[in-house]
This record gives sequence, structure tokens and C-alpha cells, in this order.
Amino acid sequence: MTTNTAPATPTPVAPTAPLNLSRTTATAARVLRQLRHDPRSIALMILVPCLMLVLLRYVFDGSPRTFDNIGASLLGIFPLITMFLVTSIATLRERTSGTLERLLALPLGKGDLIAGYALAFGALAIVQSTLATGLALWFLDLDVRGSTWLLLLVALLDALLGTALGLFVSAFAASEFQAVQFMPAVIFPQLLLCGLFAPRDTMHPVLEGISNVLPMSYAVDGMNEVLAHADMTANFVRDVLVVAGCALLVLGLGAATLRRRTT
Repeated sequence: MTTNTAPATPTPVAPTAPLNLSRTTATAARVLRQLRHDPRSIALMILVPCLMLVLLRYVFDGSPRTFDNIGASLLGIFPLITMFLVTSIATLRERTSGTLERLLALPLGKGDLIAGYALAFGALAIVQSTLATGLALWFLDLDVRGSTWLLLLVALLDALLGTALGLFVSAFAASEFQAVQFMPAVIFPQLLLCGLFAPRDTMHPVLEGISNVLPMSYAVDGMNEVLAHADMTANFVRDVLVVAGCALLVLGLGAATLRRRTT
């Protein structure tokens, strides 16, 4: 005797439709509403970079020129690191709580979801970068020759790069602890090779070659261009385009590797 077995219901997959502005903005608004109830994450994103700049300023209280030399670089590095941490953990929390799976069961593409997250955290990055830049220039007396707007532009792009990297690595973590563990693998090598501790052209040729393909190197170079030149230079334009291009590339990779749930 044979029995009729009903065919298994296929698991719904996220649509592959082009980006939809209304779905993207709705996702961003939802993320911002959730973050509003998470004051610790907001403090980490908004206040910690400012506090670190204040601490750095008074560490070099007797040598203000030293603060000028490294303060601009750290003005881009601090937002990148904090946005990486918060974004990776927040995105992973969405997956482990089941929120991400429910969202992707709706007519919401992966691109819409990633773009919504990037838009929400990008808005916070604007606030963070504006506060940190204003604090460094007008209260901590950071001396730069270039335009304040150019300095703010690089700081904002660095924060957006940190957001993109956080969204990307969250796809490979199974817990918030694992998301934090990605920081030594993703951030620390860039921090050591970006030229903050030693000029990149004085490094071992192999390390110099690696540093030439790391986005944080161009973030630091862009800040140093604003520090040393009153006008926009060709090197500054190159650095900005590289950082922005890397952020877009990593966001695309984040959309391609986004999973519904952790394994």
C-alpha cells in the first residue's frame, strides 16, 4: 500500500528585487527606534570617541604638537572602531533574536535590509563625527591647516567604513562574544599598519605592501592631508575615494553573505 506524502513546503527566500527606498527607510527607522532604548550603545557610539580624544589631549598636555600630529589620525580611527563594534553586535543580536528571519520572510530584500542598517548607523555616524570633530577643533585646539569640512568628511567616511565592516563580519559570528573577537582580526592589523605608529614607507616591504591595500591606511592618509595642506590635494581625493569605495564594497559583501539565523 502506498501513501501520499505532501511535498515539503519550500523555505521562503529573501527577494532579490532592486533596492526599494520605502523599505530601506522603514528598516532604518525601526533600527533607530530600537537604539533609542539602548543608551549604552548610544553612549559607546557618541560619547566614547569624544572622551578618548579628551584623554589623549591631556596625555600630551605638555606637548601639544604631538597631539596635533596624531589627533587628526585618531579622529578617524576612533569612530571607525566604535561603529564596527556596535554595528556588528547589534546586527548579530537581530539574528539571534529571530528578528532578522521574520524580516526576511517579508517582501524585504537583503539589499534593503543592509541599506537600512547602513542608513540608520550612518545617521548616528554623522552625529558622532560632527561632535568629535567639533570637540577636537574648537575645544581641544587641534591645529589643522585644511578645511574643517574636509576633516569632517573623512571622519564621517571612516565611521561609515566601520559600519560596513561591522555589518559584514556579523554574518560570520554565532554570538556577541564572537563578534567582539573579530576585532583583533579585522581592526588591530589595520591599526598597526595604517601609519599611525610608524611611516608606512619605513616598514618591511611585505608589511608596506599589505598596508597599501588596507582601507584604514587611506583613512589616516586622508586625515594627514587635511592636517598638512590648506587646499584639497590629489592625494586627499584618492584617499577619500578609496575609503568610500571600500565601504560600498563591504556593504555589498555584507548583503551577499547575510544569513537569516546563526548556525
